[in-house]
Amino acid sequence: MEQKLGPIRLDSYQPLREVVCETLRDAIRRGVLKPGERLMEIQLAEELGVSRTPVREAIRKLELEGYVIMMPRRGTYVANLSIRDINEVFEIRTSLESLSNGLAAERITNEELEQLQRLLVEIGNDIEKNDMEKIVEVDTKFHDLLYQASRNQRLIGIISNLREQLTRFRTTSMSFPGRLKETLGEHREIVEAIAQGDVKAARRAAEKHMEKSEQTLLRAIDAAKKKEQKNK
Repeated sequence: MEQKLGPIRLDSYQPLREVVCETLRDAIRRGVLKPGERLMEIQLAEELGVSRTPVREAIRKLELEGYVIMMPRRGTYVANLSIRDINEVFEIRTSLESLSNGLAAERITNEELEQLQRLLVEIGNDIEKNDMEKIVEVDTKFHDLLYQASRNQRLIGIISNLREQLTRFRTTSMSFPGRLKETLGEHREIVEAIAQGDVKAARRAAEKHMEKSEQTLLRAIDAAKKKEQKNK
């Protein structure tokens, strides 16, 4: 593993293990630590300027989130999700997103609904500016608010864990030609159904959004592989 990570700031209010975990998670998302790359506790600790204990604790948490895989007698590696893994995550997430949206249609507050509508406007403006970093940030807020409106903390925890497993692919998927405007349209359908209190429509809108998201991601991965092969 090459020298890639710099010392972390130690003045954070968060526990050190959480700061280390966030740093490593972000490095995996951004591709600084690549799929299949081995993670060495000693080297990571040296690069981050911390002891091995918070690194070890962070790696255990990242394993639970699906970012890394620990193989007996072989070491710890950045998880390399296969197409089958992606299919399985979407299969589960589609059902849970559908349930979450249905509950939101029954339980959302007027204030939350207004927030969702404001976020739709914000996402639309960011798409016009082609500000991908801001788009991803606001899209995350949009889905977090939908989950909150379900009023089911266990459901929120499970969905969040599944979403984390695919976060590294988010920009790749949303950057695919035409996907941003499609996403905005799908979000509007979700909000409209929830605003009307239509549980069935809200669930169908969530299922459609997940299906389109999976299709786009698989197309984007396929296109990237073909480009890589062409450049060899």
